[in-house]
Amino acid sequence: MEAKLYVILGSHACRTGMLMLEHKGIDYQRVDLPTGLHPFALRLRGFAGNPAPFRQLDDRKHRLLGTLDRMGTGPALLVDGQRVKANREIARFLDELRPDPPLFPAEPERRRAVEEAERWGDEVFQMAARRLALMALLHGRDALIDRGGDGRLGPLLWRRTPVRLVGTRLVGMFVFRANAGGESELLTELPGMLDCIDGWIEAGVLNGDELNAADFMIAPSLALLTYRRDLRQEIERRLAMRLVERVLPEPSASPALTSA
Repeated sequence: MEAKLYVILGSHACRTGMLMLEHKGIDYQRVDLPTGLHPFALRLRGFAGNPAPFRQLDDRKHRLLGTLDRMGTGPALLVDGQRVKANREIARFLDELRPDPPLFPAEPERRRAVEEAERWGDEVFQMAARRLALMALLHGRDALIDRGGDGRLGPLLWRRTPVRLVGTRLVGMFVFRANAGGESELLTELPGMLDCIDGWIEAGVLNGDELNAADFMIAPSLALLTYRRDLRQEIERRLAMRLVERVLPEPSASPALTSA
């Protein structure tokens, strides 16, 4: 089996794809695409675009984000000539390709619960975490720990700090509406989101005996939030942090950072 996973440096969404491949024990080549040019890079590598935008901001469509959605984004998986995009599709493809260990429980009711958490993690929480990380720079260069250069996901988006600081400001401003009003609303909603995750952990939907697709979907978004200096303590005091520590150990111990 020859597998390549096309990713963006430090992307929490792309880390989900990496974690699922590692869970399956599938060796793969990690290909880091240039941040910002990744939709074009994917098309050049034979991945089709999307017929319509699939992400919204504040329950509204956004023209530039919609254009990027139609072009395509990571992670994108190539296995023996088969191309699969987006984490929920990749999860199901991998379960067909290599059933054990599974990404979803066999029992129907438990599977529905995991799929509900996976969908929410993909459609709601992932975007909230992304925007809150970008909005941190509204409070200065040091609002992200180590200016986003180190953490459980590695450096975010760009390796060089000056490029990262400028790039994240531009991406936040023009693509993801990283403004003070949006930040205030998301910060108000965040405790309820974390309560939801803690509730799933208590119910065994997340962080159970066997990790599942929802664990791998949600843990990287939690890890991204820990880059924000003002949010780390809130995350660390919750049950949700146990999931992060299990799925994404500190970088020095993380095999995902050495996959290539």
